Amino acid sequence: MTLDQFTPEEGQVARRYDYDDSTVMAVDFGTEQADASVDVVDGTVIVVLADDQYEIELPAGTTNPHTFMKNGVLTVELEENL
Repeated sequence: MTLDQFTPEEGQVARRYDYDDSTVMAVDFGTEQADASVDVVDGTVIVVLADDQYEIELPAGTTNPHTFMKNGVLTVELEENL
């Protein structure tokens, strides 16, 4: 799923911020999902929340994305090598 496909289907609040040298994507899963885990595998961000798993495809050419989850908010930072 892309970020655009992900949010309308699931109802999460998501934003994409484009800067001169980076892009930041943020998805709010809600504070009740604070114990979620996140990982990146082969250009896909994988988020596991209890019994649910979400996959978000990163743009082609993305290298070394930084991901973290805090208070139910997933943040993905991409350096502009695209």
